[in-house]
Amino acid sequence: MTPLTALSATDLRAVMEAFRDALATHRELINRLNVYPVPDGDTGTNMTLTVGSVTEEIAALDPVDAARLPAVCEAISHGSLMGARGNSGVILSQVLRGLALVCRQYDEIDAKVFREALCAASEAAYGAVMRPVEGTILTVVRDSAAAAGGAETDSLTEMVDRAREVGHESLARTPELLEVLAEAGVVDAGAAGFLLLFDAILHVTDGRPLPHPPEVADKPRAPSAVWVDSDQPDHDGASDLRYEVMYLLEAPNTAIDAFKDVWAGLGDSIVVVGGDGIWNCHIHTNDIGQSIEAAIQVGRPSRIRVTDLAEQVEEVLWVREGAAREADEPAPPRVPVRSAIVAVSPARGIGRIFHSLGVQELVAGGQTMNPSTRELLAAVERAPAEEVIILPNNSNIVAVAQQLGEATAKTVTVVPTSSVTEGFASLLAYDPEATGADNAANMAELAGGVLTGEVTQAVRDSSSVAGPIRAGNWLGLDAAGVRVVGDSPGAAGVALLETLVGGEHEIVTLIEGAEATAADTRRITEWLTSERPDVTVETHRGGQAHYPYWFGVE
Repeated sequence: MTPLTALSATDLRAVMEAFRDALATHRELINRLNVYPVPDGDTGTNMTLTVGSVTEEIAALDPVDAARLPAVCEAISHGSLMGARGNSGVILSQVLRGLALVCRQYDEIDAKVFREALCAASEAAYGAVMRPVEGTILTVVRDSAAAAGGAETDSLTEMVDRAREVGHESLARTPELLEVLAEAGVVDAGAAGFLLLFDAILHVTDGRPLPHPPEVADKPRAPSAVWVDSDQPDHDGASDLRYEVMYLLEAPNTAIDAFKDVWAGLGDSIVVVGGDGIWNCHIHTNDIGQSIEAAIQVGRPSRIRVTDLAEQVEEVLWVREGAAREADEPAPPRVPVRSAIVAVSPARGIGRIFHSLGVQELVAGGQTMNPSTRELLAAVERAPAEEVIILPNNSNIVAVAQQLGEATAKTVTVVPTSSVTEGFASLLAYDPEATGADNAANMAELAGGVLTGEVTQAVRDSSSVAGPIRAGNWLGLDAAGVRVVGDSPGAAGVALLETLVGGEHEIVTLIEGAEATAADTRRITEWLTSERPDVTVETHRGGQAHYPYWFGVE
């Protein structure tokens, strides 16, 4: 085809749809670029859902508006704001909104408009982050914008090509700018996702096929080859395949096709990443033995990790059903108050505790399932007050919550709680008849006085100040990161509390997750009774997934 010289409203809609599709096919690969060893809100998933909200917003336009560039740009801006999930989704939404802000002023997007819009997108992205970190998506967006700005061409396709080329060079350099990436041997996940936008534009302007994972990665630190079983269904829901098996495989490149053929008959969600004799292998299956035996037949597997996926279903179902279906107990009646509370809750048990402490509205979400701006906004609008305080209860949700002020006529204040225990503590200062500002100030003060800790299981090898981490180790974390590495949840919990609880503390709140056992809980409480006898211990059953214990120390 003859390359397009400019994008119309219809073309821009096609770009957003192609971007969504590209993110969807690359989602798991981007997720696996995460370098922190704990379960968290995955970048690829959050970016895919954010752009999915954009395409839904555009699809809802009437035919007349769908043919007008300003209307499509408004849909992009609003859809990305409402659909943003997690820090990566928020930054991507700012990129898209920066692009839309410029493009909406024109009838079409040619090379000149694209250059201006990409520069605006970079400025918007940096403006969204209080303390920008280089070596992330911010750097790659900026370098791509600079390349577009310096491109000596009036061809839109050539300019996008140049921005894409420089963007990939910048992506390859992200480990040089961010030590944690270098240590893990990966590039920045958010930046990798952003660059698919250029592929989507070139797909529309020049008819190029969307890349199959991982065509973005022809760089020294990135995987040299990836095979993804793209014929398998998308497993967004709970799968009937119970186990996740992962390992490193030392095998010759010539043996991998046969290995993949065996695995194709054993399960799905298959990813084989690597090259030059070293492969990182991932499968969902019911046959653990055969999945490992397949590796032994072609080479030597190591760092074998098996996860029972059934243990993760509770959080998924809770989030997808929504807080409205929490109820073994009904939510409190919506009695009008001067200021109301909206809290993000990762599990039914946690939600019941929040209700008992005065929270009027819950939003289902947690560490691995970040709620969107739209979901938070709906809870704000339901709240029985014109002044609303939001408790995100997770650091990855704070940025999303902070966008709500411009989306509602209500007065919204965010108390930036980064954990459920901080949220619980803050509610001791809540007075429903006080103003939102007074409540927020008092609640933030109490939340800031809580030391928080958590126990979770490492999902990948890493390093820490506590020593090397192997997938499957139990980790004790505080606000500064990994503090202890243990061989059981109880051992990690005791070691972590030993660092957190001092002679000046009076209360330890212990919230048991779905994986907590009576033996581990008893080990922790008996240690506190013996070693910190002046401390009062409050134990609650939260039922959260992935984190058998959360601690709050006051």
